[in-house]
This record gives sequence, C-alpha cells and structure tokens, in this order.
Amino acid sequence: MTTSSYKLFCIGNPLLDIQVRDGEALLRKYGLKADDAVLAEERHMPMYDELVRDYPVTYVAGGASQNAARAAAYVLPPDSVVYVGCVGDDEFVDHLRAANKREGLHDRYLVKPGEKTGACAVILTGHHRSLVPTLRAAEKFEKSHLSSPEVAPLVDAAEMFYVDGYFLTHGTESILDIGRKAAAASKVFVLNLSAPYVVQSFNAQLQSVLPYCDFIIGNETEAEAYASTTGFPEPQNLVATARTIALSPKTNMSKPRIVVITRGPKPTVLVSSAEPDNVKVYEVTPIPDSLIVDTNGAGDAFAGGFLGALVVGKDLDDCVEVGHKMGAMCVQLVGPQFKWPKQCTRPMKN
Repeated sequence: MTTSSYKLFCIGNPLLDIQVRDGEALLRKYGLKADDAVLAEERHMPMYDELVRDYPVTYVAGGASQNAARAAAYVLPPDSVVYVGCVGDDEFVDHLRAANKREGLHDRYLVKPGEKTGACAVILTGHHRSLVPTLRAAEKFEKSHLSSPEVAPLVDAAEMFYVDGYFLTHGTESILDIGRKAAAASKVFVLNLSAPYVVQSFNAQLQSVLPYCDFIIGNETEAEAYASTTGFPEPQNLVATARTIALSPKTNMSKPRIVVITRGPKPTVLVSSAEPDNVKVYEVTPIPDSLIVDTNGAGDAFAGGFLGALVVGKDLDDCVEVGHKMGAMCVQLVGPQFKWPKQCTRPMKN
C-alpha cells in the first residue's frame, strides 16, 4: 500500500486502559467524580498498583485520538488511517499494536527505550466512568518525529488531520505545526475538546490552535466548561457556545468551521460558520439500559465514525449518523472496542 492511501492522519497520547468495575470506593478514596476525566497527580499514583492488586482488571487499548483512529479505520477500507504518538518499549505497547492491527490502523509510534507506555485508570460505576490518565512516555513526544523519514511522507499525503485535546497538555507545538500545514494546503483539520479540564487548564493552548480548526467536536460538558472559562455570559446555552466557537477567527477562510456537540442520548447539535443561525439538531436512538455494557470511549467512537464518513465524502448529516451508530456500538462492548452487534445495522461497508 502506498503512502498516499492514508487519507486520515491522527496524533495523540497512546494509552492502555486499566479498567475496573464497581469502583465507588476508589472514587471516594482518590476524590474522583463519575463521568469525569482528570490528569493524574502525585496523589493518584498508588491507584494504578491498587487496581491490579485488588480488582479484576480488563486491559483495553486506549488514548482518545487512538480510539477515534481505530473507529475510523474500522469503517474505512484497509490502510486509510495512520496514527502517531509516543510509547515505551514495554508489554503495554504490544497490547496497543495488536488492537490497532485488528482494526486496520497503521501506527508509527515514536518509541522511547526504557520508558513506560502511558496508562489510563478507567473506573466504572454502573453506566458511568471516571478516567485518570498518567501519560508517561506519551508526553515525551517530539515534534521532530513529524519530519522523520517514516512520518513526513504520511503527513504530506494526508487529506485530513485529527487530534484530541489531551495532546494540548504537552504537544501544542506539534499540533500547531500540523495545523499550519493543513491550513496552507487547504486540508481538513479536526480537534476534539476531549475533557473539561483541558479547556479549563489549557485554554491558552487551545486558543492558539483554534484558528487552524475546520471542525471542533466535543460534548455538552466540555462546551459548558469552554463557555465558563472564556467568560461567555450564558455558559449553559449550548447553541450560543457552538455558534461563538464556529464564528471565532479562522486562518483558512475557504472552509467554514463546523462545531459538533454530542449530548449522550440527547440530540446532537451542529453549527456551521457558513450558516450560524441554521442550527442542525440530530436525534439519537437511545440504547436500552439492558444493552449498555460500558460507556468508556463512546465519544471517541462517535468522532471516529464521523471522521470515517467525512473522509469518503459523505455529507454532514451522514457523518453524524455514522458517528451515532459507532457510539451505539461502543457502549455495547467492553471499552473502546469495535465489533458490530448482530442486532445493529453496520454504518458503512469497508
């Protein structure tokens, strides 16, 4: 397969999810909240050994952008998606590579000898999940990897770029490098807000990247955090927030900016800077509680489905629909895995 076949280029923090159920005691002990995500601090570090020691653990390939990349690879023809990030040379990376191979995702990791691959504690309580990532090798990514002989041709050949907000915690210069190249070549650049703490604690980094973004994807909690952090008068007005983000300054004016806000089982909202008053609302088909196994990675699955449909030229209505179906598939499985349930219609054929 030639380099030019990889239409979608994704970058992020490769993590292995360490997932446990019935983690109410862990939430209390470490001061965590259900349906939240916080970057691990020193006080959280004993938790990773505690998970393995005291709980039945499930290991699932993770990292928000990598999850979305695998989801996009799942709905696209083979060798359509490439992913880069930084890993260690341990057994965790073997889990990640196996999962990527299974979905047809082509990875080009920067490997740091002697370092540990990043991990994410995933604490499940009923249908809720709390995420606590420790980046380890992931935050040692170097911008020079993007210009290396094995990666630079993939950057040049890609038609679309995707990055999660978590990468802003350490990799803003790399994101800006890709964003500038995308804008100069009029290629599509997509950013996921990823978590409330990203838009709150790394808002300056987010604002530096925003002018290069053609698509912004996020959920309602992240949108509200963005509005509060940037001083919007009505932070709970989701449509007003989406419209303001869509109309903020943009480098490549030949493309409109599209803002997509998901709301779990509630309707998804889409606003385009081309028609800011024409707000599109997409109903979501609820999944019965009896079929919901795990909500971890559902937002990444939506993003991957949306990206996959966008790559092949589907209109925005179809992109949202594919995203919804991928999210529905994800919640019926353990973690961000992709295996289409028999009772569902597959969103796109490879």
